[in-house]
Amino acid sequence: MATQLQDKAKPGRPEKSITLELAEDGLPIGVMPSNFEPEYVAGAVAPFLLGGRYTGERPALPMIDLAYSKEKAIDPHMWGLLYDGWAPNPEEEGTSVFIRGYEHRGPDNERKRIYMSATTPDLIATKYREKIARFFDRFLADANAGKPLMQAFYAHYFDLYWELHLGVSGDAIPAEVRQFGTSFNAVLGFKFPTLEVVHENYMIVRRTRQALKDWIDGRVQALIDGQVHDADRTFVHYWLENGEQGENFRRKDIVFECFHNFLAFSQWGNTIYNIMARLEPSHGEPVIRACFELTMKGRPDERDGGPFSPLDRFVMELFRTISPNGGSLSALPRQHALLGAAFSTVITPHLATSTDPRHWSEPLVFDPDRYKTAPTTADNDESRAKDAGLARCPFPPQPFAVSDGRDAQLDNSAYGAVYPVVDGRPFPVCDAAGYAPFGFGYRRCAGEHLTLEFVEEFLRRVWRNRITFVRLDHPDAQQLPVGPGTVIRDDIAFTRSTQDR
Repeated sequence: MATQLQDKAKPGRPEKSITLELAEDGLPIGVMPSNFEPEYVAGAVAPFLLGGRYTGERPALPMIDLAYSKEKAIDPHMWGLLYDGWAPNPEEEGTSVFIRGYEHRGPDNERKRIYMSATTPDLIATKYREKIARFFDRFLADANAGKPLMQAFYAHYFDLYWELHLGVSGDAIPAEVRQFGTSFNAVLGFKFPTLEVVHENYMIVRRTRQALKDWIDGRVQALIDGQVHDADRTFVHYWLENGEQGENFRRKDIVFECFHNFLAFSQWGNTIYNIMARLEPSHGEPVIRACFELTMKGRPDERDGGPFSPLDRFVMELFRTISPNGGSLSALPRQHALLGAAFSTVITPHLATSTDPRHWSEPLVFDPDRYKTAPTTADNDESRAKDAGLARCPFPPQPFAVSDGRDAQLDNSAYGAVYPVVDGRPFPVCDAAGYAPFGFGYRRCAGEHLTLEFVEEFLRRVWRNRITFVRLDHPDAQQLPVGPGTVIRDDIAFTRSTQDR
């Protein structure tokens, strides 16, 4: 029999389709090179073909019920990227908050709060912004003008990644560590394990992973021993301080988070590419360009009476409409697998929820001002939950005070979304069901503030340096993986205007 697997197009990416012949036992025949190792076929190809992913409902509240679990919620063919035995082994090899169910995160979602203690806005402003700015200075350097930009993006991406996590860049990053990241991204982007490019990079990940883990663990020890300059400018410093290497953020979990974040951070390249495409004059979106100019000509970073600045709101609307992460993945127990699939997952869709007319009066209009009145995590308390028709607050607020010397705590809204409060000042996020690009409730992305600042710093550089993006007429533009299931043509460059804006 034959089955058609399709990967739907996203902006900047053509639809891809591959036809696979399956034997009666469900395993592929006649479609893979003969050099595919039996363990790769059993550990990656077969789970991919025998799995089922189904689209779930669009939430009416900014929350996912606990019945939809994050426990082992990852496409089953990807376990071999993370674990030696092609299957999850969290007790021995560590795990990530992104693939742990609520019941395994400690009291009141503690694992999420510890993770997020390293990505709060006060740290971004004082500890990380300089690193992000340096990355964009390199990315948008004059030497890169007129050239395909995404190659330049990834030429410096891993330096930023390891600077943020461990305070390491340049020659201090071993070649095997860089190779791991490049190959991991290739597997995510090209997706289909029957493809040679996926097989080749998948096996590179497996060959280099132990060296990567040993290197990370050594850097963690250096942080513990006080041998890292400006240690408090790294994520791991705050994970060590606030997790205290306890059961809900063990040392092996810190190591695991450091390389599992290649999956979480993989959306950055996709987002930057899509923003450049929308701002490009010939093929972009005039409404977004006009809104960008209006935002930047004013006082983009000054809050005007609300929780979000004009630039915050513009970037939030970009994320709502681009939605680089397609949805929040939940795992179904084997007994609930759908249509006889060996593995079943359900995806709670982001873009469909963000454009649901139940949530916005004009969901298809690009309108950053919608966030002037949208509810936030600081607004959604128990009374709001009752106003929505609930008998009680689904996730009672339980502040988690940090242990790193700051006057800071991680609170949560009535629907479970965690947000920081620093020196008595809350830093909320939009807590409306119609704002879905970062997920919902207790599963809301722990790096949301960091990701928003990453894009905002990019846009500040674009405006200040008078940059205009141009679409290159390169029929043979390089195909680059920029996110899960997303491969783009590297066909956007920039020019620099001599005129003031």
